[in-house]
Amino acid sequence: MNLELNFINSTNADVSTESPIVGYAVLPAGVRVLVACEESQATTIELRKLGFDAWSCDLQDCSGGHPEWHIKGDVLNVLNDGWDMMIAHPTCTYLTNSGVCWLYNKDGSRNEERWKNLKEGAEFFKALLNAPIPLIAIENPIPHKYAVELIGKKYNQLIQPYQFGHTESKATCFWLKGLPKLKPTNNVKNEWKQLPKNEAQRLHYLPPGHERAKLRSKTFQGIAQAMSEQWGLYACR
Repeated sequence: MNLELNFINSTNADVSTESPIVGYAVLPAGVRVLVACEESQATTIELRKLGFDAWSCDLQDCSGGHPEWHIKGDVLNVLNDGWDMMIAHPTCTYLTNSGVCWLYNKDGSRNEERWKNLKEGAEFFKALLNAPIPLIAIENPIPHKYAVELIGKKYNQLIQPYQFGHTESKATCFWLKGLPKLKPTNNVKNEWKQLPKNEAQRLHYLPPGHERAKLRSKTFQGIAQAMSEQWGLYACR
């Protein structure tokens, strides 16, 4: 189909600031999308551009400039509010493979606090994965084996930012429910490979500080656009 998005019939589209995107099916009014654990609103904004009734949700205030589209609070309290699709970005601190070394102390004993946080993180992840929402995508870095065991399911897809127009590297995994795998939109891997190591792995070399985690967790715009366009179109099928 080669139709324009119908921004007039989409009750939450901002027709004063956005133009219809050509090439997508007419959007049914009221398609509701929850973007869980997102304060940046990177994905929410891309979905809104396409006319979706998209809402970010996070314990923090949003930094994307649209508090009117933001739910500040525990996302578990809104999972039953009639969403058509959810894209979630839960905290990866205790699940990611890069943190597995902290599960044991230097003397070989278990770091019980770390294991407790791991189990809580996995339970939260599972609550999102098992939410009563027909279409779900959960994003996280590569998990360690203990996280996979607790979650009960390995990821369905692994992507890199350089597949979506960014000369950067950050392995990103998706656990999918009812959604197809993302298709690369602009593969710039060859350009990425030509960069100096500190540029090619910019996120890895970010200096320590309270902003580091926030910067590392922000969704790349090319990936946000791909999720919004490809999964959004799928939700409208």
